[in-house]
Amino acid sequence: MTMQSVIKIDDLTVSYGNTRVLSNIFLNIDAGNIYGVIGPNGAGKSTLFKAILGMIKVSSGNIWVLGKEPQKAYVDLAYLPQKEEVDIQFPVIVSDVVRIGRLAHKGVFERLNSVDYEIINQTMIQLDILKLKDRSISDLSGGQQQRVFLARALAQRPKILFLDEPFVGVDIKTEMSIIQILKELAEEGVTILLVHHDLSTVSNYCDQVILINQRLIGCGPIETTFTDENIAKTYGGQLKLLHKIS
Repeated sequence: MTMQSVIKIDDLTVSYGNTRVLSNIFLNIDAGNIYGVIGPNGAGKSTLFKAILGMIKVSSGNIWVLGKEPQKAYVDLAYLPQKEEVDIQFPVIVSDVVRIGRLAHKGVFERLNSVDYEIINQTMIQLDILKLKDRSISDLSGGQQQRVFLARALAQRPKILFLDEPFVGVDIKTEMSIIQILKELAEEGVTILLVHHDLSTVSNYCDQVILINQRLIGCGPIETTFTDENIAKTYGGQLKLLHKIS
């Protein structure tokens, strides 16, 4: 692992039962970049995230995160899952959701301190949700909910941030606000992996791209990797449909 590499994946394969989802993935992820993780539905993007986070068992291969096994690096990793994986009906208020982000740094019986609460407040201000702090999460709009869950992830102060389709259900103003925050975090050295489906904004949002469809198509800078040829390899027969939609 190089000095800059924060995630290293060697020959990763993941299967669910008899179905192979990822095959022979090799990746090196460098610090302080926004990586767009691009591919069609069913390509294994969410599975890749869960493997790196140590949430699922891999069939073969090795993963190192910050020089450690994934489970030993959890304090420095924050994850925003797809919206359908989040129970928004659970009766909890906004400030309590964001507060959860600080618990990764605490022991079982350890209380939050003034520093933690300052980080929580700063993060709610950053995401423009301080005025919602006493509202139930179930009473918020989709865009507001997404900002709350992102605030929970950012309150953890992670070194690596995993975002699985963070712009689903948010308006363009919120999307632009979030991407500006992500760019500022990357400048501070945070590594961001972002599953994103709008191919027209990838070049503006991301520094690097990971193109995947069960196998790795390409990984590298936007200029050299996010090419028509690689996109066609990634999406195959779906590419014409994508052009019609856009």
